[in-house]
Amino acid sequence: MNIPKDPYILLSYINTKLRNEFHSLDDLCASLGLDINQVLSSLSSIGYSYNETKNMFSHKD
Repeated sequence: MNIPKDPYILLSYINTKLRNEFHSLDDLCASLGLDINQVLSSLSSIGYSYNETKNMFSHKD
């Protein structure tokens, strides 16, 4: 699966997929063949973390 490399575009892409298609980050990564640790690392580098309750990435407070 070819996903955006830019972390900010990736953030938008992943959050849209989570909102519209997937019930969890695990489901999304398994379905799209993504390495969950790479996704978490990329988005962490711009200050975002996954919130399981909200099923979205949000800015770390």
